[in-house]
Amino acid sequence: MIENIDKEYVLQTYARNYVNFKKGINATLYDDKENNYIDFTSGIGVVSVGHGNKQVADAIYDQVSNITHISNLYAIEPQALLAQKIAQLSSYDVATFFANSGAEANEGAIKIARKYGQTKFANKKYKVITLEHSFHGRTITTVKATGQDKFHSPNFSPYPEGFSYNKQINDIYNSVDDETVAVMIELVQGEGGVQPFEKEEIQKLAKFLKEKEILLIIDEVQTGVYRTGEFLASNLYEIEPDIITLAKGLGGGVPIGAILTTHKDIFSAGDHGSTFGGNYLVTRAALEVLKILDEYKDKGALDEAIIYFESKLSALYEKYPNIFTHKVGLGLMRGLRAKDEETLAAIIKNGFEEGVLVLKSGRNTLRFLPVLTITKEEIDEGFRRLDNAISKI
Repeated sequence: MIENIDKEYVLQTYARNYVNFKKGINATLYDDKENNYIDFTSGIGVVSVGHGNKQVADAIYDQVSNITHISNLYAIEPQALLAQKIAQLSSYDVATFFANSGAEANEGAIKIARKYGQTKFANKKYKVITLEHSFHGRTITTVKATGQDKFHSPNFSPYPEGFSYNKQINDIYNSVDDETVAVMIELVQGEGGVQPFEKEEIQKLAKFLKEKEILLIIDEVQTGVYRTGEFLASNLYEIEPDIITLAKGLGGGVPIGAILTTHKDIFSAGDHGSTFGGNYLVTRAALEVLKILDEYKDKGALDEAIIYFESKLSALYEKYPNIFTHKVGLGLMRGLRAKDEETLAAIIKNGFEEGVLVLKSGRNTLRFLPVLTITKEEIDEGFRRLDNAISKI
């Protein structure tokens, strides 16, 4: 029934699996037939504190019982408190603009870079360098910033100018010219195969860009909010970017994006805006998410979950050397490279039938983005089901 309605009334931009989920408890989902599934996807990294989290639900209920939305023409207390909390957790001296998604956050980051390039230098700088296998969003501009040809369909052209792509970090040094204003990268390329970069090469790049007065934009839409084990992957890599973008796990399920920048005075009133961005509902929810995860990290539970998950992943990887070629990722952002595209598709299909949800990523990668609060029991059961799925190939 739902499939027919969806196909008739919803624009068909997704290759959907028409399972009808009705309930979730932490990392376990239940469909309308009472089948349960261990969720190793968390809504593609969004449901950071688990499905049906009562603390978040109570905070949302309390907020919408009073004010859901006014507008950014007035002070919004939870927005201000959330910006303060993000600065404290990041350990950077930043101000934050709140948007509705990762793509919007990346759009805003590019606008900051463009204004910096206009106002900082005698001759305008506007070019942004990104990397192959990157992914920065689905808007016209962020699609162009994405370094994967498959996203640059002629159906949506012409695209904005000023973007170029390098294959590797080391190629960036020779690509910088007098019009380069920023370099925009992910520290772990999520859609590009869960591929992390070496810490030393990122630190070297950051130092070079700082000397050249070129902005370093770190897209942490997937890696941010404790996904890699620290609040920001930038903290893990021990760098200080000029701009950081967040989304996904920040809201625990409600749509929110954030642009953090050390250039706290770059925008003036009217330079940027959002009707819904940072409203009472989403910022109150995000405050509760950060409270939960901050406490979870402080007591060592996050590190325990990461270590335990990695041990189970390694065991699976070692059991199937004929299936997997590489083990990649950081924290609870992990991947196993399958030997080919057909094998990857079969694992995901069989996994669903066994009751475990996993994702695909570039470079034939089986991607894992579990709920950060996943329990050992859920990890055990998920890998047991995934083992069964792989054994059937």
